[in-house]
Amino acid sequence: MRTYLCLPLLLFLSMIADYSSGQDTTVARQLHDAHETFVEPALTHRRFKHRELLPLLDSLKKSPLFTVNQIGESVEKRPIFQVKAGSGPIPVLLWSQMHGDEATATMALFDIFNFLRASNDEFDAFRQTILTKTTLYFVPMLNPDGAERFQRRNALDIDLNRDALRLQSPEAVLLKKLQQTLKPLVGFNLHDQNPRYSVGRTGKQAALSFLATAYDANRNINPVRKRSMQLIAGMNRVLQPFIPGGIGRYDDEFEPRAFGDNIQKWGTTLVLIESGGYPDDPEKQYIRKLNFVAILTALKAIADGNYASETVTAYNALPENGRPLFDLLIRNAQIVREGKARTVDIGINRHEVSNETATTFSYRSEVEDLGDLSTFHGIAEIDASGLLVTAVGVYPQELNSVNDLSAITLDSLRQEGIVAFTIKQRPRESFTTAPIHLLRRGQTTPDPLRVGHTPTFLLKKGDRIQYVIVNGFNLDAVTDVSKKQNGIID
Repeated sequence: MRTYLCLPLLLFLSMIADYSSGQDTTVARQLHDAHETFVEPALTHRRFKHRELLPLLDSLKKSPLFTVNQIGESVEKRPIFQVKAGSGPIPVLLWSQMHGDEATATMALFDIFNFLRASNDEFDAFRQTILTKTTLYFVPMLNPDGAERFQRRNALDIDLNRDALRLQSPEAVLLKKLQQTLKPLVGFNLHDQNPRYSVGRTGKQAALSFLATAYDANRNINPVRKRSMQLIAGMNRVLQPFIPGGIGRYDDEFEPRAFGDNIQKWGTTLVLIESGGYPDDPEKQYIRKLNFVAILTALKAIADGNYASETVTAYNALPENGRPLFDLLIRNAQIVREGKARTVDIGINRHEVSNETATTFSYRSEVEDLGDLSTFHGIAEIDASGLLVTAVGVYPQELNSVNDLSAITLDSLRQEGIVAFTIKQRPRESFTTAPIHLLRRGQTTPDPLRVGHTPTFLLKKGDRIQYVIVNGFNLDAVTDVSKKQNGIID
């Protein structure tokens, strides 16, 4: 008799869970579509400085919703701030930029501040639930000295995420103090990861990766870690419609020095969010939106306890991050070596190089690998079957300076395969906004196609140019060259 009574109950509970899941997905779509309304307009790129956040924090102080306090300072005496919102019984701690060059989530946090202080819209009940059931503590930039240089480490050259035990950095001391005094139920550790990570073996770029950090070497699961897995399962479920198959799971090998692993061990549920890469999004503005949706839906799940209906199985079903992708993978190209044509794949990566003030960057590309790369994937790929790698054309007249380029029609020359120029005096810079390859005086062509060299070459079928590659970028002569890219100066 008991069995028959339980079946309707189980069915009813299943229906409730399905209904709740449907509601979550609908709200996530609404948040996604409304994000532009809440975007903080002062933050449009990843390389902002600590001083750029100060007026934004001052603005928050004017709202009765927020309490903004300096809670410490960095090695170089830059103030570190905490933003508090809400008055509920569930404490939640969120921190971003413990690595100074990982700023995507910082932008999203300021969008969330704008969201929380808005009113009279479709999200009023959503906000009310979060603000009355949780108390939120945000540290938007834990490593301002690293942000100043746009580097991972702090001014002591210490990785804060490996300083949880020795606590040699004031920023690390501060983070542990926050965890120990606030005793948050949940902590959000917000990072950026290599944008070339794939989702499992799919060859698809991981836009986001999540991790429920291990608290011991055996990777056991207790109620604290289980909650991490449940929250991640929920975030993955609501984000999949926006980036289907684009979410990975970070390796959970126990790292005894790391804050994430230790905070989980100290009793706070730890959710690690890693912002990866997304096509044609070098400043990670779309991934910023995904963070906005993920964090807000997770805060709502914490506030109303709905995460409890998620399963560990759903978390474990997330594919682990796979081997890194190439930025550009050229398959089945023909090269001539030792008088013989040989078929090779060419793996090209583009590396960000900061300018002197670290506020902007340019790309320096190189051939990362050459040969049989059939088991690899590229974020962008070219099938070069039947195409021969040949040298680019060099403009016949030597330029006096970079300014001479303004009198030259580069598009017409590119259609002829002429993208290299010699110049009498090498400029101070190493890059140019023009999609060209400037050669040092006396150099007749760009370096040949070799591992570690700058990839500038043509792909031709007979006498016909099919692709023009300059500094690792595909400059198809018949398409508009409008994406973020740059030329290079040898």
